[in-house]
Amino acid sequence: MATPARQTKPATDHQIQLLEGTREFFPALIADMDAALSDIQLETYIFDCTDSGAMVAEALMRAAARGVRVHLVVDGVGTGRLAEPWRTRLREAGVRLQVYSPLGPLGLLLPMRWRRLHRKLCVVDGCLLYCGGINVLDDFHDPNHGALKEPRFDFAVRVVGSLVQQASNTMEQLWWRMRAVSDVRHRRLSLALADMRAASAARLAAKRALSQRRGMRALLLLRDNVRYRASIERAYLRAIAQAQREVIIANAYFVPGGKLRRALVLAAHRGVRVQLLLQGRYEYFMQYHAARPVYGALLAAGVEIYEYEASFLHAKVAVVDAHMRRAWATVGSSNLDPLSLLLAREANVVVRDTAFAQQLRARLMRARERGGRALDPHEYAARPWRERVLDRIAFGIMRAALWVTGNSY
Repeated sequence: MATPARQTKPATDHQIQLLEGTREFFPALIADMDAALSDIQLETYIFDCTDSGAMVAEALMRAAARGVRVHLVVDGVGTGRLAEPWRTRLREAGVRLQVYSPLGPLGLLLPMRWRRLHRKLCVVDGCLLYCGGINVLDDFHDPNHGALKEPRFDFAVRVVGSLVQQASNTMEQLWWRMRAVSDVRHRRLSLALADMRAASAARLAAKRALSQRRGMRALLLLRDNVRYRASIERAYLRAIAQAQREVIIANAYFVPGGKLRRALVLAAHRGVRVQLLLQGRYEYFMQYHAARPVYGALLAAGVEIYEYEASFLHAKVAVVDAHMRRAWATVGSSNLDPLSLLLAREANVVVRDTAFAQQLRARLMRARERGGRALDPHEYAARPWRERVLDRIAFGIMRAALWVTGNSY
């Protein structure tokens, strides 16, 4: 199986569309699935067939029924065993489904099970890529909290260009590694390779049709536990260090390590306006309380923190110097917390394009104005002692858990 190419400079042949929420993401994804000629590769942390999520499942089944090779990988924690009747329906339609790192009887008591598949990627016919933070999960439904009054806030991108092959190779490699673990027989492997050869002509034709386009500079950043351990964190650190006017980060689970905290503080000290749009609603104990101990030093340095309260914030995006020639933006699955930066498989697309950066910035500013509440430094310092105790307990548990895995943060 081919090893994914390691890119260091953004290629300039990309067409990239920003998609906000499932109301924009699902229609585009389903349309491309319905037009698929050879194969669909889909990886997601959560695959939930409630409400509009069922439309994605139906699109996968339609594709498989007409002979398209469909590979679906879901995470063993985020999804687990897919609920019936959907599991049976997908398999009977010909969708090939695998669960990444099923929990087993001991569940998350085993630290090795903390390494999750958190990236959200879909490649269609080897020439179209979707990447972002959006799961196959209706924006008005939460598995733990039920119906939502306002849609979940999240983003994805639709990409055409050379980085698509890198994503496809990476997904194919993971698929076959998982198949090997589940005792691949030689006959099955031969059949699968035959499927791949039969699909290659259609994929090549589609790529040739798109190869003449030139457009945005973009780069795919992966994080895993072998070759790409720190690529996403390094990209953030480099962009923040080079910022001249403005850094805007929207992040669902924000517990940055020492390097990222220092980078943000130094940027603020040299006059860069740093704005953070973070989760303002209580979702999980660890996510809510472990983040707060890091706010003090950031607020003291002049970093602006806004808590998004309109609904659950699930975005993992950032924009640096959107109105300058060297504008930088990223959309992906990686939170700025230890689970994403030290343990999980993640994927982000970095875009070096002023128009794209300005579009993403405008969406973030609109969300900040409509649903964000500025966190006042005095209010933060005066929060109740019980809340501060819970914050410290959560932060301590997180650090202890990382120690168990052999990581420091």
